[in-house]
Amino acid sequence: MLLLNSPKLRPLDAWTSLPSRFRQKRRTGWSDANMGGRDVDSFLEGPVFDSAGNLYVTDIPFGRVFRIDPQGDWDLVAQWDGEPNGMKFLNATELLVTDYRNGLMVVDSHSGAVRPYLGRRNTESFKGLNDLTFDSHGNLYFTDQGQTGLHDPTGRVYRLSPSGRLDLLLSNVPSPNGIVLSLDEKFLFVAATRGNCVWRMPLLADGGVSKAGQFFTSYGPSGPDGLAMDGAGRLLVANPGLAYVWVLNHRAEPVQVLTTDTGASLTNLAFGGADRRTLYCTESTSGVILRADMDEAGTLVHAGSHHP
Repeated sequence: MLLLNSPKLRPLDAWTSLPSRFRQKRRTGWSDANMGGRDVDSFLEGPVFDSAGNLYVTDIPFGRVFRIDPQGDWDLVAQWDGEPNGMKFLNATELLVTDYRNGLMVVDSHSGAVRPYLGRRNTESFKGLNDLTFDSHGNLYFTDQGQTGLHDPTGRVYRLSPSGRLDLLLSNVPSPNGIVLSLDEKFLFVAATRGNCVWRMPLLADGGVSKAGQFFTSYGPSGPDGLAMDGAGRLLVANPGLAYVWVLNHRAEPVQVLTTDTGASLTNLAFGGADRRTLYCTESTSGVILRADMDEAGTLVHAGSHHP
């Protein structure tokens, strides 16, 4: 990677940690497949904020959703027999969750009630959903990762319209993970974790896709995961294998790199705070939420307009 200008290095600071009352290390089916059979007490993902400034995160191996208030205090919102990952608000109170085991699920952030939203496509189960994002018209884009990788580059990316039409946009991604739209919503960015890169795909006016390309190439043992976009059009990439957040300009050049000494699996990120200028990140091996003040605000995260 040739860089004509060195990126600015900035630290991520620990903000709050999963309380001990929610930690009980044990081996799970998820940890057998994804963590080498190690005992785990959590694996945090899917950060998203509500309008009151509360941060919601998922815990994949134990099927949990937590709410963290602005003071850093944790509450358990819901728990079910699933493996929840990415989340976005479907409406003012309900979270739409990608569940590796069950497909798309809805969680009521007030009552904790959980219900299915979309479990299969044409009676065929998904490989294992990972992350999602809405556009300003209520279209939902989500990744179907499963256990795909360079050995099996068949991960999928879908678009679900507010009317319920489901389109398969990509079917050849080695481990599609985080997903986000450009500021003008003309391009879709998808993290291809096992390809150690981020793909960029034009979205055409007729609803089709064309000329998907490789936008950014990383390195290390585990590639790009969660993605976010800031108001300057810069793409932010959580890179677990490096414990970095890359801040990339429109040429995919790193202009900032956020680093941490806390843990080694920085999986996902979301902008929060009153002006959306604070970046919050899930550090999944330690159960810690990291944060840093940024020079640009994050883009508005759209909610859905779907009707189940």
